[in-house]
Amino acid sequence: MELVVGGIEWIWIILLAGILLFGSKKIPEVARAVGKAMGEFQKGRAEIEREISASTSAEFKTVPPSKSLTKTELQKAAAAVGIDATIKSEDELREEIKRKLNS
Repeated sequence: MELVVGGIEWIWIILLAGILLFGSKKIPEVARAVGKAMGEFQKGRAEIEREISASTSAEFKTVPPSKSLTKTELQKAAAAVGIDATIKSEDELREEIKRKLNS
């Protein structure tokens, strides 16, 4: 016969091990410390996600291409925002890049 330990059994095993290791009076302190650590982790993760979001949105919210850019520079800018620039004129590229950056 095989002994299978499911999810709820693991919780009881961990709880029992915690009581044996820390004692019943230390369990609330340990739980508070774990809760605070998890809260700090969540704050840190949210801050990193905000920074990543801000940097990626700032990267694409640049000034639209001016008339002084060369055709090669326009093609590079179009490729950077995912526009196929091989068969478009300079004015078409400027308009499409402007639309892409504003959306």
